[in-house]
Amino acid sequence: MLDRTVSEFSKPSRRLPNQRWQIYPQKTELAQQLADSTNLSPIVSQLLINRGIETPEQAQAFLDPESLFLPTPLEEFPDLAMSVELLQEAIASQEKIAICGDYDADGMTSTALLLRSLRTLGAKVDYAIPSRMHEGYGINKRIVEEFHSEGVGLILTVDNGISAYEPIARARELGLKVIVTDHHDIPQILPPANAILNPKLIAESSPYRGVAGVGVAYILAVSLAQQLGETRGLIQPMLALFTLGTIADLAPLTGVNRRWVKRGLKHLPKSQLPGVQALIQVAGVQARGAGEAGGDVGKLQSQIENLKSLKPEDIGFRLGPRINAIGRIGNPQTMIELLTTDDMGIALERAMQCEQTNTSRQQMCEEIEQAAIAYVEAEFIASLQQDRVLVIVQPNWHHGVIGIVASRLLERFGVPVFIGTYENAEHIRGSARGIPEFHVFAALEYCQDLLGKFGGHKAAGGFSLPAENLQALRSRLCEFANQCLEPQHLKPLLKIDAQAHLNHINQQLYQQLNALHPCGIDNPDPIFWTPNVQVVEQKPVGKGHIKLTLTQTIDEQQYKIKAIAWRWRDYFPLPPRIDIAYKLRENHFNGDTTIELELLGVRLPNDHYSKESIHTKLLPQSHLFDTLPSKPLRTNFLYNQRQYTCGIYQNDVSPELRIKNPEGKVLVMHPGRTIGLLGTNRKDATEVDLSQPKYDSIIQAALQALSVVSAEL
Repeated sequence: MLDRTVSEFSKPSRRLPNQRWQIYPQKTELAQQLADSTNLSPIVSQLLINRGIETPEQAQAFLDPESLFLPTPLEEFPDLAMSVELLQEAIASQEKIAICGDYDADGMTSTALLLRSLRTLGAKVDYAIPSRMHEGYGINKRIVEEFHSEGVGLILTVDNGISAYEPIARARELGLKVIVTDHHDIPQILPPANAILNPKLIAESSPYRGVAGVGVAYILAVSLAQQLGETRGLIQPMLALFTLGTIADLAPLTGVNRRWVKRGLKHLPKSQLPGVQALIQVAGVQARGAGEAGGDVGKLQSQIENLKSLKPEDIGFRLGPRINAIGRIGNPQTMIELLTTDDMGIALERAMQCEQTNTSRQQMCEEIEQAAIAYVEAEFIASLQQDRVLVIVQPNWHHGVIGIVASRLLERFGVPVFIGTYENAEHIRGSARGIPEFHVFAALEYCQDLLGKFGGHKAAGGFSLPAENLQALRSRLCEFANQCLEPQHLKPLLKIDAQAHLNHINQQLYQQLNALHPCGIDNPDPIFWTPNVQVVEQKPVGKGHIKLTLTQTIDEQQYKIKAIAWRWRDYFPLPPRIDIAYKLRENHFNGDTTIELELLGVRLPNDHYSKESIHTKLLPQSHLFDTLPSKPLRTNFLYNQRQYTCGIYQNDVSPELRIKNPEGKVLVMHPGRTIGLLGTNRKDATEVDLSQPKYDSIIQAALQALSVVSAEL
C-alpha cells in the first residue's frame, strides 16, 4: 500500500519530470569482445564503449591511468618555462609576489595551493580575492593599484585573468610583471601578461587540456618545486588541494585529471593538512561504522585514517559545497586560512564556520528558488518554448547563490538560464547555465556590446550589464537561442547507459562499477533504467525528497529495492507504476551496507511507446493479452522450416509474449510496445526494434499459433 503521508508536500501531484531520455545503443558483440580481452564483465565493457573506449589499449589507459604516458608540462604549455623563471627570480631576490584568486572552490583551492607551495619554497607572498558582492569576478584595477602601493613586483592570477585586459595592461604600465593562470575560454584579445598558462591555449589532444584553475596552479607549483629541487613534503599537500578543487569545480575527469584525482582520493583521508582533516569531520565523511569524533583531534585522526579512499561524491556533495558556501556568502579568507593553517585547533574553528555558512546558504537557495519558480510560472511560462531561453532578474537576491538557483531552474524548465539581481538601480550582475546544445560563453560574446564584464565557458558563465540594457539583452539572447536550439532540445537530457532489471542490482555489480571511478564530468556515473516497476511505498523525507520502495516481478519472483529521489517534492506522489532511470548508491546504516537507487528520471511505462509507434499488424492480436488462463498459454509452431516454442506469460502484472528458437535464444514482446528483448536470459538480453520485418513476421506467426490454441481452450 502506498504511503501518502504529505507533511511538507502540500498536495498530491501527477506531474512527472519533463525529460528526454537518450539510451545508448547496446553493442553486445563489441562489449563481449572487450570483456574477453580485459577480464571485465560485459556490462562494464558496454559502459566503457558508451564513453568512447572500444579497444583493449584504450581500456587499459582508462582503467589504469598511471599507465598513461604523460609528456612533460614544459612541452605542452609554451609559457610554463617563462613562468617558472619569473617565480624563481622573485624568490631569489625576495621580490614581493601577490596572488589574485577567485571566490569559488577552484579559485580558493588554487590560491591556497600556491600560497602553501610558494611559502615553503621561500617566497615572499600574499594574496587578495575580489569581493563577490561589490566587485565581482576576476582581477580589477583597484587590486592592481593596491598591489602596486604595497610594493608588489609580480602578480600571479589563479582561476581568472584571461579576460582581464585592462587591469593587466594597467599592471604592466605600473611596471609590474604578471603571470596569468586560468582555464576559462579564450577571449578575442589576450591580456598583455608576461606569461599566460591556460589549457585552452594548448592542443585539444593534450592530456592536460581539461585541467581546472587548480590544475594549472598544481602544474606550475610542481614545475617550480622540481626546478628548485625542493619537492619533498610538497607534492602530497598540493595533490590534496588539487583533488578538492578539480572535483568541486566540475572539471572533466579525463586525462591527467583522472590520473591525479584517482591518486588524490586515496591520499585525502591520510592528508596531513589539518584543514582537510577538519573538513572531512564536519562534513560527516566518516569511517564506516565509526562514531562521532567530536572535538577530540586524536579520535578525528584515527577515524579519518580508517577511511581507505574517498569518492568524488564525497567531495561533490559534502566537502565541495562547504568550500563553495564560503565564497558565495561568506569571507574567502576563512577558507584560505582553513587550507593553509598547520594548527588543528584553528582548522576545526574555520571548518565549523564553513558548516554554519553552508547551512545559511542552503536556506537562502531554497527561498530564492521558490520565489524564482513562482515568478517564472507567472511571467514567462507561456513564452518559454518560443523564447528558448530564460532571462530572469529580481532585486534583493543574493548574488552568491543565484548560480545554484540557475542550475535548478535549468533542471526544472529545460532551457538555458540567465539569472541576475540588481546591485543598485543602474547595475545588474548575474550568472548563466546552459544545456548541452547551447554555448553560454558564445551567447555572452554575442551580447557583448550590451554587457559590462563577462566570462565563462560552454556550460556556465557570469556577466554584468547596465539595468537599462536588460530588455535588449533578453531579446538578443532569445535571438541567439533560436539560432542554435530546436524545440526538442528544450527538455532536460538524461543519457542512459543500459537497461537493468532489479535482480541484476547487487553488491557484485556495484563493485564491478568501481573500475570506472573516479566518475564525474566526461566520465559520468553509470545510469541505468528499468521499465515498469511498482511503487509499493513512498513518503516525503527531509527538505523535499521522496523515499521509495520499488518492486519488480521476474519469472514469478519478486525483487525489492529502496530508492531516494532528491528534491522531487513537486512530483509526490509518484504513480504506482513507472519506468525509472537511476544511479546506484551504497547505503551504510547500523553497520549494514546495502545498494539503493538514486532516481534521476521517471516516466509512465507507455510514454516511450506512443500509440502512433505501435506496429499496426500487432493490434488485431492484442486480445490474447487481455485475459490470461490460469496457466501460461503455450504452443509450438513452424517458421521458415524451423521449430519454435512460444507462450504468453504473466510478468510483473504485465503479460508478455516469449518466442524461443532452437538455439535457446528468446524474443520477448510486451503488448503495445515496439521495443523488445532478445537473448538467452534477461540479464544479458539486448533491446531490439520489433517493427523490423524479421521480428514482426515471427511475432505474427507466434500470435497466429497462439490464437488457435486459445480458441480451443
